Amino acid sequence: MEHIWSSMKGAIDRRSFVKSGLTAAGVATIGAGLLADSSSLLAQEGPEEHSGRLTPGDAALLRFAAAAEILETDFWVQYNELGGIQDSEVPGGSGNPAYTAALAVLDADMAQYVHDNTDDEFTHQNFLNAYLASKGADTVNLEPFRTLPGSTATGSSGKIRLTNLTQLTLDTSWWTRYRSSSHNPDLDPSFTFPQAIPTLNVGQHTAIPRTDADTTDPNFLQAIANTAAFHFPTIEQGGNSLYPSMAQRATHVEVLRILISIGPTETMHFQTWSDKAGNAPPLTAVDPVTGVSVTFPDLNSPPFGGEDFQTNLIMPEPCPFLSRKLPLCSIIRPTETKGIAMGVVNFLTAMGLFIGQPPAFFELLRDLAEDADKARRGR
Repeated sequence: MEHIWSSMKGAIDRRSFVKSGLTAAGVATIGAGLLADSSSLLAQEGPEEHSGRLTPGDAALLRFAAAAEILETDFWVQYNELGGIQDSEVPGGSGNPAYTAALAVLDADMAQYVHDNTDDEFTHQNFLNAYLASKGADTVNLEPFRTLPGSTATGSSGKIRLTNLTQLTLDTSWWTRYRSSSHNPDLDPSFTFPQAIPTLNVGQHTAIPRTDADTTDPNFLQAIANTAAFHFPTIEQGGNSLYPSMAQRATHVEVLRILISIGPTETMHFQTWSDKAGNAPPLTAVDPVTGVSVTFPDLNSPPFGGEDFQTNLIMPEPCPFLSRKLPLCSIIRPTETKGIAMGVVNFLTAMGLFIGQPPAFFELLRDLAEDADKARRGR
């Protein structure tokens, strides 16, 4: 990641993204407002931002959350267009029958779950930007970076995207992290949790059919659906940790309420998807375009199985929390607040979600993360 940042030359003009005083209704209509230069606000504004109703720190926390939700909405829309339910709540696309059927192998209700998760993310991004606007604070707009081509397979709307779902490298260590009764990343930051699907953590994998050609081989198409099934919880466990971690830095009770109210919905998503991922049928497939191989093992059979891999253990195992002198406790992990926003940016970037985005995009996300990580109670 340091190489990525050091390779960026020159600063972007963040003032070109700034606009204050949007109405809540206006923000809700367009889905996302405009990005604030919050580092300049910290220097130029008083103890509270613009209207005096949010501290700069609280505004920065909500802006980072809004940016994360905008990005999350973008890729969930892509999944819903191809494998979910298209209706007035989540319009766009027309569905890909073959991909939808491959997802249904994991659970017959996958299309409904994809739809509902997508709808949730829309509400999160709209609410956060509308709330910021209602307080006179600057809002987030990533539309200038909507430049990435998406799927051209049957069912896709063909719209230009913010995120890339065709070159993913997935860290599936959350599988063993939430099943461990002896390790917590907050207390054991150097401990390496084993990967559930090691081959997903190597090379680049597509989680959606790129073209109709990707739907002609049933085995490869199932590998694509399996990849999506592990991408879903991989993403949602990130939000699962982000909100409680940021909440510890909030000043105003209402901002705290927002963070601890949205966060648990991410947890509901995570548990749902971690359950469905366990249903991924064992297989090995080779991508006919890239030559990259992926193997989905039977996670209930040796050398897997046991409490580290058993697929029906979808509730967090009790683990050390705060101190090893205290009893084990079933918790969200990690919830260490230091550097949480930058950690999320690094996590999403390493996943490959932003392959194809220009350096200015990464610099913008880094600035948002730095502002959020500077937030302190009372500031």
